Amino acid sequence: MPQKTKETPMMQQYLDMKDEYPDAFLFYRVGDFYEMFYDDAVKGSQILELTLTSRNKKADDSIPMCGVPHKAVQSYIDILVDKGYKVAICDQLENPQDADGMVKRGITRVVTPGTVMDESANQATENNYITAIGHVKDQFGLAYADLSTGEVKVTVVNNSIDLINELQNLNTKECVVFNDLSKKYLEPIQKIGILISTIEEIDNNFDYDFSNISDDLEVSTVKILISYLIETQMRSLDHLKPAETYETTAYLSMDHTAQSNLELFKNLRTNKKSGTLLWLLDETKTAMGGRLLKQWLSRPLISQNTLEHRQHIVDVFLQNYFQRSSFQDYLTKVYDLERLAGRIAYGTVNGRDLVQLKTSLEQVPMIKQILLDIGDYDLDSYVEKIDDVNDVYSLIDKAISDEPPISVTGGGLIKQGYNEQLDKYIDASKNGKQWMASLRAKEQEVTGISNLKIGYNKVFGYYIEVTKSNVDKVPEGRYQRKQTLTNAERYITPELKEKESLILEAEEKSQALEYHLFDEIRTKIKQQIRRIQNLANILSQLDVLQSFAVVSETYHYVKPTFTKGHELKIVNGRHPVVEKVLSNNSYIPNDVTFDSNTDILLITGPNMSGKSTYMRQMALTVIMGQVGCFVPAEKAELPIFDHIFTRIGAADDLISGDSTFMVEMREANDALKNATENSLIIFDEIGRGTATYDGMALAQAIIEYIDKNVKAMTMFSTHYHELTELESQLPGVKNVHVDASEENGTLVFLHKVLPGPADKSYGIHVAKLAGLPNEVLTRADTILSSLEDTAPKEIKVEPTNSVEQETKSIKISEPEPESQLSLFPELEQKPKAKLNKGEQKVVNELQKQDLMSVTPIDAINLLYKWQKELK
Repeated sequence: MPQKTKETPMMQQYLDMKDEYPDAFLFYRVGDFYEMFYDDAVKGSQILELTLTSRNKKADDSIPMCGVPHKAVQSYIDILVDKGYKVAICDQLENPQDADGMVKRGITRVVTPGTVMDESANQATENNYITAIGHVKDQFGLAYADLSTGEVKVTVVNNSIDLINELQNLNTKECVVFNDLSKKYLEPIQKIGILISTIEEIDNNFDYDFSNISDDLEVSTVKILISYLIETQMRSLDHLKPAETYETTAYLSMDHTAQSNLELFKNLRTNKKSGTLLWLLDETKTAMGGRLLKQWLSRPLISQNTLEHRQHIVDVFLQNYFQRSSFQDYLTKVYDLERLAGRIAYGTVNGRDLVQLKTSLEQVPMIKQILLDIGDYDLDSYVEKIDDVNDVYSLIDKAISDEPPISVTGGGLIKQGYNEQLDKYIDASKNGKQWMASLRAKEQEVTGISNLKIGYNKVFGYYIEVTKSNVDKVPEGRYQRKQTLTNAERYITPELKEKESLILEAEEKSQALEYHLFDEIRTKIKQQIRRIQNLANILSQLDVLQSFAVVSETYHYVKPTFTKGHELKIVNGRHPVVEKVLSNNSYIPNDVTFDSNTDILLITGPNMSGKSTYMRQMALTVIMGQVGCFVPAEKAELPIFDHIFTRIGAADDLISGDSTFMVEMREANDALKNATENSLIIFDEIGRGTATYDGMALAQAIIEYIDKNVKAMTMFSTHYHELTELESQLPGVKNVHVDASEENGTLVFLHKVLPGPADKSYGIHVAKLAGLPNEVLTRADTILSSLEDTAPKEIKVEPTNSVEQETKSIKISEPEPESQLSLFPELEQKPKAKLNKGEQKVVNELQKQDLMSVTPIDAINLLYKWQKELK
């Protein structure tokens, strides 16, 4: 970087501001552009695909620079922030024409990944959370906010694992920490792609409502969060709601892995919303309803009273189709009240935003009346909480134009009749322009120049323009020449300049007065933000509940009942997402039953037969039931679960350096240590990531541990058929299998879950369906037969004598060393017997046969033929 002594005063000003925000791109306003210099310019030009130029090009120490137009700056800011960078915006704080020397500039806002206010259309139903972390001893305070909606919540977690999990579930973009937080806690957060921002000082003087929280750690964490927001946003944050404290144990817990495995929000294959539970259930009509639905799905309830209250409202909407349809029609016209309130408080709301607010409030009286017409007591309790905020509606209706411009400084915002002085200015400007039109007509008639026109520009004001071909028609001394162009001459008259002064003065004063009036209106509405936010809260809840009703009606879901004991019964349950994707009536339903004596369903059956789908549909049914929605079944009796643990799929963790099997064992360990008898565990093929006997031993030990110590409802799928013997040895284990049949050597999946174990795994049949070469399939069949002849025949459970080990161990009788089967016998050095010509011919024919496709009768005919030839 060049020496500062060589910098101009403007560059010195730039460097001083850059020193204050070294970790941000500095957008420095110069005229109609925001400029970047030095390293910001080099890196910014690459990311934003801008032309990199330089200041003082001829100098040896030229300064790299690039810029973006101020009117298009937001799109460039969005790109940088979306990539995880911060942007400090430096604006001109005075009109350059009025400046005495250097133009005053200052940082007006710092935009960070967690403080984005201008969301795009596809982000309307997404929250953008910024999170603060506090730390005392072994506990972490976690406070998060969505700056665009004003939501603020805070909790305390007891370890760093729970902290990381909560951050991932929130999908937070940025974490704010006090500068003394240890690096050992920060590194795991950075590894998952979250921007870490530090704050040097906590502001204790801001005005904020802490009445809902009393825990010292929670209070200090919220202070970290709001101090950072004040520091970066530099404006009113009146729309921030009082912080709500929550306990993670007050909801059905699912870690980030479980949410991912169950595809609640993102499809594992496409990483998009389509094909997820959120996609299925989202029939909301408002952006705020869409966000609330996602929040409910991420935190299902464990309060039976609240669940049954939600169910009742869903049922009421189901029973009143016509009223629900009308309700939806009005709800569709309600804009995003939460984010409108945020923009009002932020000072960025424009005339069109206020018209959207007015349109939204206009629907409220009709919505209330429809809900009252239904005549349900519980629904009426919602209506009582609905404030139509009529005073705000009346103010906007009276003051703001029906079709205002986007700009709030160019006029056209305020309705005629709202302010007498403004009406006079507008009338003067309007009359002046009418006078201009009359003048043009008069001059055309006097001069005989039909194309004579009156124009305006900022430099010369109003002028009369005559083309060069008609200049000789201008009467001598009628006009004063002002400007000569290539194809025309421009003139003025004293009368024209007098009217110009009146018109411009009226326009300038009217625009200034309009902005002043608009600011007053905005301030009045800002005082009612809490009422608007409360209205948004009620309407978004009703929106989600009507969405549940629509989905339940469309797919014939039933209202589940909640049981108190350790029992579960789902009759003809379906996987809700798979059912929607498949054509009507093509999904095969299945029962799921846990009685008081059953803790573990041991599920066997072929690959691709539907074991994973069966387990997932159980988990999704539980989640749907515990958010208050009806469920995909003919009948459902469910306990209320406190936690869902999953071990599904095969994936490694490259960031942590863990293998697939290590990830499998970590997830299994999490379930075994933290599950209770009120939890649901989904284990898919535990033990498959290691050697056969290792995997089988681990799988059995895990089953025994759950049966003896955990007692959680568990669905455990496996290909270790030896484990099915555990049903007769462990009281809590019950075998079920997904049925399949063999027809003419071809495997047919029946997708029906039946009692008892599967007869075999059909692995080679599935390989055939995948299209493996016949030579591979034939050889595999031969090896399988040999393995089955020499494999251990029984599995026994024996208590161990070790005091430290509480589980039971697996005992497998292995074949004697000398009888071990070689998988590659052709590689063994054994003498080969010589074949005669007839025998060799039979062997050659046998090798050419595709035994997997030969029918039984053809096989008998071939054997008869070869036997005859050999004899």
